[in-house]
Amino acid sequence: MRKIIERPTFLMFLTLLFSLLKVSISNDIITLTQSISDNQTLISAGETFQLGFFSPGSPRNRYLGLWYKKDSTQTVVWVANRENPIVNSSAVFKIGDQGNLVILDGTESVIWSANHTTANNPVVQLLDTGNLVLREEGDDNPQNFLWQSFDYPSDTLLPGMKLGLNLKTGLNRFLTSWKSVNDPSAGDYSFRINPNGSPQAIVLHQSMPFDRSGPWNGIRFSGIPEMDPNYFLKFFFVSNEDEIYYSYGITDSHISILLVNQTGEIQRRNWIDGSNGFWNLLWRSPSDRCDFYEVCGPYGFCNTDNSPICNCVDGFEPKLSQDWYLRVWTGGCVRKTPLDCPKGDGFLRLDRMKLPDTSLSFVDMNMTLDQCKDKCLNNCSCVAYANADIRGEGTGCIIWVSDLIDIRQFSESGQVLFVRLAASELGSGDKNRKVAIIVSVTLVSAVLLLSGWIGYCVWRKKKKNEKNAQMKRGGGERSQERALFDTQVGAKEKSDHSRKEDVELPFFDFGEVARATDNFLDANKIGEGGFGPVYRGKLPNGQEIAVKRLSKNSGQGVDEFMNEVLLIAKLQHRNLVRLLGCCFEEEEKMLIYEYMQNRGLDSILFDETKRLLLDWRMRFGIVMGIARGLLYLHQDSRFKIIHRDLKASNILLDNKMNPKISDFGTARLFGGDQIEGNTKRVIGTHGYMSPEYAMDGLFSEKSDVYSFGVLVLEIVSGRKNRGFFYAEDDNNLLGHTWRLWKEGNGLELMDPSMGPSRAISEVLRCIQVGLLCVQARAEDRPTMSSVVLMLSSENPTLLQPKQPGFVSGKSLTMIDSSSTGQDSGTGNEVTVTMLEAR
Repeated sequence: MRKIIERPTFLMFLTLLFSLLKVSISNDIITLTQSISDNQTLISAGETFQLGFFSPGSPRNRYLGLWYKKDSTQTVVWVANRENPIVNSSAVFKIGDQGNLVILDGTESVIWSANHTTANNPVVQLLDTGNLVLREEGDDNPQNFLWQSFDYPSDTLLPGMKLGLNLKTGLNRFLTSWKSVNDPSAGDYSFRINPNGSPQAIVLHQSMPFDRSGPWNGIRFSGIPEMDPNYFLKFFFVSNEDEIYYSYGITDSHISILLVNQTGEIQRRNWIDGSNGFWNLLWRSPSDRCDFYEVCGPYGFCNTDNSPICNCVDGFEPKLSQDWYLRVWTGGCVRKTPLDCPKGDGFLRLDRMKLPDTSLSFVDMNMTLDQCKDKCLNNCSCVAYANADIRGEGTGCIIWVSDLIDIRQFSESGQVLFVRLAASELGSGDKNRKVAIIVSVTLVSAVLLLSGWIGYCVWRKKKKNEKNAQMKRGGGERSQERALFDTQVGAKEKSDHSRKEDVELPFFDFGEVARATDNFLDANKIGEGGFGPVYRGKLPNGQEIAVKRLSKNSGQGVDEFMNEVLLIAKLQHRNLVRLLGCCFEEEEKMLIYEYMQNRGLDSILFDETKRLLLDWRMRFGIVMGIARGLLYLHQDSRFKIIHRDLKASNILLDNKMNPKISDFGTARLFGGDQIEGNTKRVIGTHGYMSPEYAMDGLFSEKSDVYSFGVLVLEIVSGRKNRGFFYAEDDNNLLGHTWRLWKEGNGLELMDPSMGPSRAISEVLRCIQVGLLCVQARAEDRPTMSSVVLMLSSENPTLLQPKQPGFVSGKSLTMIDSSSTGQDSGTGNEVTVTMLEAR
């Protein structure tokens, strides 16, 4: 805490002497003709709070602050000019010429000012709540305050203050620690409400999670069992379409504050009256090792009653067992048995839990727990569920679709969490026996297939020298490896209800590919995703290639491999990556592409240095190229194709920065009259997936349009959509863009690294088209043909966009679910899969 009396004796003497010279203004109001100088203070009507200048460290640095009047230690709870100290004692606090609050130094220079406002006859008043307000004289309605300090907290939350967001105005109220005991400027820790998913309070160290409260469960934050309401403290949490915030109130004459200190510790302190009154520490967090964020890694839970404190959830085992032996748990845990959705999964009940991080969860407050279970069971991306409100018999539903992170188990309190496991891990009677039968049949089938495959490989080895003759015989008779490949392709096309056609695609010999990549030398590796590594290579004719090699440990395999070959081999467009051939030999499955010298768009767009290469002309060309490529997929190719995983890392750039859409492993073919598809296997990347696809598995042209809209806004801004918070308003990129657009400040979205641009109308057109593409309802989004027309026309007539999907926490709660999983690109996005990592 900041205690001015805790100084060397000489400073204590000076401070005491100076305080005796201070003059208190009996009135709690300052008018246009009044001011407070360095030796004066303003006192609230009930003599609860005092406002004046103070020095936390060096007597040279002066600040305007607030403290409880009865507090002789002068613990400051709010600072006005925390970033701009006054270096002399001649400062004054007053209402400025523009009608706003100002602090002036001895030279009449403005040291600090409140937000600019206009008023006819303004007055400033210090209320007994500790709120310093600017209002019109004679109008004390809080709804009409022109400015108030409660909207701009320092490091302390007072009773009645709101911690959270106003979703209509974009105002975000959060606490920021002091830099040090003697320096009130903003430190490295902030305490705020994360509105995404099920809202929760979180402490950030700079931008990284440090301590998390868990979501609000109707009574308390689920990770703070000590938060039970008592005789003098009442807690409030509001989440609606207008605002999301936490607040607390007190009864009688008690004084209680909540603050974040210089080490990131959240403290609840109560004032103890007496001749030597003092602040008593009632509660703090982190208070033990389990309070630190994600100490046990994914699917690991922390319990201070256990030794060691970290253990894996039943059905999981340490990902890095040697690290766990050394008490390094951050690698977390992995499943012992893969899920078998939608056939044979169940749920493990965990009691007394702090719920996992809910920033990527989805909430429906109208569902019962049984309905929540059914919803989770029918969505193969769902890994856990719980009640959103534990009051009474419990109401509401939280669904997790990403790794369970930052879980804790308490000896008392907490709530119930249901974690999805394979049925075999649950040991459930007849169902378990059915699963055992299925497993046995599968194993027998696998043995037979393996035997046949070994026989085939031996036969092929003998016949390898006859390969070319076989391909020519009978007017082009295909080799055995080609026949096997076409059998796989035929099965795939049949499953997609597509007509069977030969795929005319060159086959590469494994040895040829190995030589081209220097035997898959690590130095030639240019990327790696869920599919496997990608290598750079050079053919004997000098052509550079990119080799996508299916990892033996990949969760995908032949299905995605065949899907990509089937689709991209039949596609020809300058904005689609070109597939040169494939290798399907023994255990190896590889795709050979043209090499893109500038790799993925994400590697340039989100790099602070490389993004300088992208001026507006180049960015607009990339936007148009992606749009034309997507239009070809949806309308102009022989098949209507839905990509389903359009994102920055799947846009490759050639040596002239021409964009090419890549990665068709999860794409789907549509029949001629088909306009929408449905899948229980949701695959995509969080931040790019449309609402209807993320939760209900509904995909169409409009789900690709949504992803394109996100890409457009990322290209304009140079910033990612996905993240805990965005800039000052805690929205993601879509929410931030939407707020700027509504305020008429769309150009503020432009990446400043581009420098000034003359194409202002073009930039604004791209932003508007991007917002039209990410509208929450699929039917409101334009088609790609309309998008290309709007982007390429100089003066198009554009509709005004409606609110995007996935704008903020409140918007997320209106959507049932989504999906996240493993990384699939060169960037840091999270790619979503139900059963297999991409």
